Parts: sequence; C-alpha cells; structure tokens
Amino acid sequence: MTKEILIKTLMESPIIKKGDYQYVVHPITDGIPEIRNDLLIEVVNEMFKRIKKCGKIDKIVTLEAMGIPLATALSLKMKIPFVIIRKRTYGLPGEIDVEQITGYSKSKLYINGLKTNDRIVIVDDVLSTGGTLSAVILALKKLGVEIKGIYIAINKGKAVKDIIEKYNIKLEVIIDIDVVDGKVIFKK
Repeated sequence: MTKEILIKTLMESPIIKKGDYQYVVHPITDGIPEIRNDLLIEVVNEMFKRIKKCGKIDKIVTLEAMGIPLATALSLKMKIPFVIIRKRTYGLPGEIDVEQITGYSKSKLYINGLKTNDRIVIVDDVLSTGGTLSAVILALKKLGVEIKGIYIAINKGKAVKDIIEKYNIKLEVIIDIDVVDGKVIFKK
C-alpha cells in the first residue's frame, strides 16, 4: 500500500488553531470536505492488512465520531460487529463512563455492548495526546476485554510509544505526521 491518497490529502489539508493547538482538518479525521471512497478504501485496506494478523476477533471498537466510517467499512469487510464508544449516556445496565481529555477539550464517553473476555481491536481516525485512548484502554482492561491491537489512521503527537510501553499493547498507525509552522510534516 502506497498511502499516496492519504499523503496527498494531508498535504492539502487546512490547519486551524484551537488555542495553542494546531488542528489538521482532514476528511478521515473530520469528514470535511468529504470522505472520498478511494481515500476510505485505502485507509481501511491498510488497517485490514494489519488487523488480520491479530487472529480471532469478536468485535471492532471505535470512538464517536470519526472512527465510525472506518469501523463500518472494516465490519463489512471482516463480517464481524462493531461497537461505538459514544459521547452520550444511555443509562443501560453495565454502561461504563470514561473521562475524555484531548489537546483541546474535556468530556465523557460511554461504553456499552462489551463484556469480559471479548476479543477486540480498536480503530480510530487520529491519535494526538493519547488522553482519550489511555482512558479507554484502562476502562476496557478493567472490564476484562482482551485488546488484540489498536489501529490508528493518523498519528499527530508523541503518545504512541508511551501507550505501547505503559499498557504493553500493540498499537499501529498508518501515517505519522507533525504540524510545524502551519504545515503537515511526515515523520519516518
């Protein structure tokens, strides 16, 4: 996989500032301007190639909102269900709430539809500070879910190594970027 569409669209993406945070506006991370099917296919195929090495998986797990297109496409391709960690509570029995802290906001997430010993992979659009992902990993481990791997489309930050070491977990990203002086820079 060349990742040429992902690279090209990242190079064309506008960068906006949210406080001191440089935010990349991209179809995979924001749905803006549109999620072209060739871009989605490229990203999903790359994730699938990596996920299929995990062995038996019961469910794909993603976070609302922009992980949903990735999880939907992977669910169809792999013929297994997916669970969305939501931004609102439903008050269902066994619902778990998770404190979400990002580089620019703080809120809660809610987990439903998972049980002890479920074998899962987590897929998401972007990893920045790692605050949200760390909180989700802790909640899932406490529940007794087996996390077979985490697959992120775009890494924009320095959290990957810390998360892998802290949780002894498999975490792979399709592409690593940084934003310097309002421009996307691709890391090795």
